Amino acid sequence: MISGTRQTLKQMIGVALIGLVVGLVAAFATTGFVEGVAYLNQLLYVSPESRVGLAGGQLWFATIGVLTLGGLLVGLLLHYGTSDGEQAGPADSIYAVQLHERLPTPTSGLISSLAALLALGCGASVGQYGPLVYLGTLVGQLTNRLHFGLGEVRSVTIACGVAAAISTAFNAPIAALIFTHEVVLRHYSPRTFTAVAVASACGYLVADVIFSHPPLFLVAYHGQFRGVEFLLFALEGMACGILAVVYMRLLTRAGQLAASIDIPAPLKPMVAGFVLSLVALQVPEALGAGQDVLRQAVQVGGFSAQSLLLILAVKLAVTALCIGFGFAGGVFFPSMLVGVLFGALFTHLVPGLLLDDYSGLQVYAVCGIVAVMSPVIGAPMTALLLVFEFTRNYEITIAAMVAVVFANLVAHKWYGRSFYDFQLDERGIDLSQGRERAYLLHQKVAALVSDALPVMLDHGDVGGLRERMKKISAASAVVVDERMQYRGLVSQNLLKDVADDVRIAALDYPVEQVFTEATSIWEAMQVMRAYIGEAIPVVDSGDGRYLGAIPESAVINAYLDAAHKLRREEHEV
Repeated sequence: MISGTRQTLKQMIGVALIGLVVGLVAAFATTGFVEGVAYLNQLLYVSPESRVGLAGGQLWFATIGVLTLGGLLVGLLLHYGTSDGEQAGPADSIYAVQLHERLPTPTSGLISSLAALLALGCGASVGQYGPLVYLGTLVGQLTNRLHFGLGEVRSVTIACGVAAAISTAFNAPIAALIFTHEVVLRHYSPRTFTAVAVASACGYLVADVIFSHPPLFLVAYHGQFRGVEFLLFALEGMACGILAVVYMRLLTRAGQLAASIDIPAPLKPMVAGFVLSLVALQVPEALGAGQDVLRQAVQVGGFSAQSLLLILAVKLAVTALCIGFGFAGGVFFPSMLVGVLFGALFTHLVPGLLLDDYSGLQVYAVCGIVAVMSPVIGAPMTALLLVFEFTRNYEITIAAMVAVVFANLVAHKWYGRSFYDFQLDERGIDLSQGRERAYLLHQKVAALVSDALPVMLDHGDVGGLRERMKKISAASAVVVDERMQYRGLVSQNLLKDVADDVRIAALDYPVEQVFTEATSIWEAMQVMRAYIGEAIPVVDSGDGRYLGAIPESAVINAYLDAAHKLRREEHEV
């Protein structure tokens, strides 16, 4: 009894220490990233206050020069400093946690974060929260050796890093906790939930207590809704769902356009930077992540309807351009900005024309933020908690709930769960059918091959083959040539009426089921449900070389091991 109590206490302390250590490291790293972006925005004449004193020629030179050269530097950093030439983001975090795969090297991850810092610092129209999610993931990856006697904690430390980064950046610890479980982990376990909660609280402590950073925005609302407005919230939600789909499809189309243009990959962000600079000279709100634009759009009288429409259209276009052409950055915050602009515009177009007395611009603007953002990141619960933490208002949260529900219904029908899931699907990873299936689809049978079937060269005769199979009591055998290329599978039944002097190469091999090195455990399970035989051969898809065979028991054991591993992770204390 005493031993069990000590073990429980040790586990509790270990879990809390993981959350504390990872949370504090990720929170300070996030603070440094955010402060670095703000410093560069001021230094490079991106922020509105730094551009005020610039004359026409100076403004032109600063805008074009900074964005063009910044794009070139980002392209060079990603191309030569990362393992695959691309920026790492939230999809990589989900991939690492769901499939238990390693992230790119720490050097590659740091270069990716540095590229995002530079992109945001020079005014690219991208978001900073996607890179911060990956920065938190990187911190978790680097600190996972601090297991404090708890065994395998890599998924836990990554989750803690993500939660601390989001909590610090948004000053919203509860939303960060739910985001991590809703988007990255996609399950709840007592151990993970405890560690992530501690890490999220550490992020809030660093942001709110140590550095006294204000929340992204605050809305003070003390009014009441009219009953008919709930229909308008639902209508706004459906419109925001369509807008979210348009936004995500634009991101995809821009990436396809960039891939079709025959210029070196490192130069593509420079092209996007140059185009953005020309646009920003006419519409300066296109510059940067757009926190100032978001805060202004939430305020009554911040923008006219015409300005809102212009900024919305421009922001959609330049964000798709920047991300599609390789500017490092996220899609999270741009979706919030698009949402708030549309929400404010919706107020001018619908309630303001239909109702003499309605709840006001701020309510519809906030609804727009989360109704566009939640389908993009696949996190409706996170969206609602963000509203509550930003507004501290129950009524606005109820209004946002209606908008979010209808937005997600529309977007899920026409697009899918999220943009991150789409990115994973592009890699052949489908999480829509469940975590277990995705994990087994990712595990390949090539790791399970054995010598379960005897192998015979095809230059011998049937008599020798029959004798060999009888000697080792084999019901079937694999036939290969001198280069170990697979020729077929023969059984005792096939040889029954064949003379001993017939050459093995002359046999008429029946069509048999074979696997390749790319066959997954899940696919193998589906095949073996109706398969009768000792084992299935595995053949190299490139040169036809025989790699080995897989008996049914190996596939079943691999499935049971994977299921046990995932269940233990989800229910471990």
